[in-house]
Amino acid sequence: MLAHPTARVSSLWLFLLALCFLAPAAIRAADDSPAKPAEAASSLPLTKVVLFNSGVGFFEHRGDVEGDTHVDLKFNVHEINDLLKSMVLEDAGGGRISTVNYDSKDPITKTLKTFAIDLTTNPTLADLLRQIRGEKVEVDAPQPIAGTIVGVEQHTVKVGRDETTQVEFLNLMTADGLRSLSLENISRIKLSNKQLNGEFNQALGLLALGHATDKKTVTLHFTGDGKRPVRVGYIQEAPVWQTSYRLVLHDDKPPFLQGWAIVENPTEQDWNNVSLTLVSGRPISFVMDLYQPLYIPRPVVAPEQYASLNPQTYDQSMADKSKQFGEAGGRRALAMRQMAPQAAPAKAAYGAAGGFTRAESKDADQAGEALNMQQGVSSAAQGANVGELFQYKIDAPVTLRRQQSAMLPIVNDSIKGEKVSIYNPAVQAKHPLNGLKFVNSTKLHLMQGPITVFDGGVYAGDARIEDIAPGSERLISYALDLDTEVAPESKFHPEQLVSVRIVKGTLLTSRKYTRTQEYTVKNSGSHAKKVLIEYPLDPNWTLVSPKEPAEKTRQLYRFAVEAEPGKPAKLAVEEERTDQQQWALGNLDNGTIFMYQRANETSPKVKEALGEVIKRHQAIEQLVQKRAQAEGQVQAIDADQARIRQNMAVLDHAAEQYKDYVKEFGEQEKQLKDLRTQIQQLQADEAAARKSLDDYLMGLDLS
Repeated sequence: MLAHPTARVSSLWLFLLALCFLAPAAIRAADDSPAKPAEAASSLPLTKVVLFNSGVGFFEHRGDVEGDTHVDLKFNVHEINDLLKSMVLEDAGGGRISTVNYDSKDPITKTLKTFAIDLTTNPTLADLLRQIRGEKVEVDAPQPIAGTIVGVEQHTVKVGRDETTQVEFLNLMTADGLRSLSLENISRIKLSNKQLNGEFNQALGLLALGHATDKKTVTLHFTGDGKRPVRVGYIQEAPVWQTSYRLVLHDDKPPFLQGWAIVENPTEQDWNNVSLTLVSGRPISFVMDLYQPLYIPRPVVAPEQYASLNPQTYDQSMADKSKQFGEAGGRRALAMRQMAPQAAPAKAAYGAAGGFTRAESKDADQAGEALNMQQGVSSAAQGANVGELFQYKIDAPVTLRRQQSAMLPIVNDSIKGEKVSIYNPAVQAKHPLNGLKFVNSTKLHLMQGPITVFDGGVYAGDARIEDIAPGSERLISYALDLDTEVAPESKFHPEQLVSVRIVKGTLLTSRKYTRTQEYTVKNSGSHAKKVLIEYPLDPNWTLVSPKEPAEKTRQLYRFAVEAEPGKPAKLAVEEERTDQQQWALGNLDNGTIFMYQRANETSPKVKEALGEVIKRHQAIEQLVQKRAQAEGQVQAIDADQARIRQNMAVLDHAAEQYKDYVKEFGEQEKQLKDLRTQIQQLQADEAAARKSLDDYLMGLDLS
């Protein structure tokens, strides 16, 4: 039986690939020249580890190689991308690095498409059978049946009384004719084509291989003469190294701080006497998939004689665009130059990590004694600034087995500090917290982490610090101060008029608001205490008393209160705020204007102007009242004329009463004419008075 067409193509490719690999070997076998001895593999031990608190670590191998040789390094599959992105090699003895080889990782979907049966998607049984139409199979349904696959189709089958479902049927050409078998009744399907069956198993094996997490070998080839030193460095993902501290407090001694670095060896190799450096900082780091081969889709082009003629479009001459392209290229080059300095921190971080730059270090002073913590424990680290980062260089070589963790002492020194109580009603309304105000006098950059506090030789509580640079001052709190109580009380004051101004028809007033928060501190302990009271900082309010706080942060003030035992101590925090209001002076009523005119804060010039405004307002109001009276008279005459018309409609024109109505009607018409003329004049006078007032107001600028 002939093989499936796709299977024949795959077999042909395998045959050609075999020729490609076997032909060079055959040529070398036919050559009479002696073969070059195979190079020996060398080993490069891990000598240096630099851990960052950004989730990566730098690993460096050093050693000696001789002649042409290679070094094999083992890595997990997920580590290959970081290796390809960051590996640096150095052959210091006049040799050179020829190649770095590693097992390729072709996309599984691309490889699967080369098999006769496509498993790139998640095909159903029906999908698989459709792909092998024309192949011979043996099925159990439930009796054994042999035949050739014609196809797979769906039938609508009635289920129950009113429901239907779709059932797939396999159509076979058997010796007895066409047979249609429900896939639900088929328990086994066997491919008669052994080659096709073998490719199917290979595809399944490839899928299983894609799920494997086997290690990959990376081979470094060094070419040169004689014995010479080489080194290899690379970045890999690593757990963030962390810090924890112990702080011992005494009444008659300076605080003593002991810091430990917590590191882990997540790699698959032991760290034997490696040089360990811990770097604080956040260099930018990312993962890019360089291990997965990238294929670019290509267009399919038909032979010219068979290609259809498509409508064409035409761009303008490139000569007209050459200048624009040149300008665009210049802008891109400038943008790249401007972006280059942003990579400087990463370069500095690499220098710290790679070990190819050397940083100045210092000796850590050891002082203080509390709980005998410093006896038998000394700082194993030397601190140094590296660009924008800070590193702890562990003095002694570190040995750490794979998949194990360790604690290393990095700080063991006395610090400057003062015991305080910290009160914030948002934290605890009644009691302050026991705390310490300290200065990082260790000259080491203290990483963020937890602090276990011991006071008087016993456990006192836990605290937490953020990153602290050398010389910086911080507060920590670790317990509730039950010996001290604080009672806050709010007091508000009436508002005060500060100033009155007139600017171009607008009345501007300033008012001052004052508020006071009083705190009463009661110390029931046996020693005097400094209590730091935290007060929220509102940019809309200005601090009046006390004139300066003991401390000021971005969000609050801290005021210091000395609380003697048994003596209430008081603190009054007074703040004020000045608000400005404005009104259109022409729209204000005379009562409001009169109130500001009589205020003591109003200057004589403003008072005089306000008096003139009141006078003009009164004149306008008189004109308005006269016009309203005239309009009222017109309305009364109109109503009376309506009554007269109704009466005249029922009277005889020769009647005396009718004649009297005619006479009265004429007199009223004359009166209406005079009133309407008067109203028009009053309206004109009112408009002129308002315009005169507006002109007067717009010319004022008084304070």
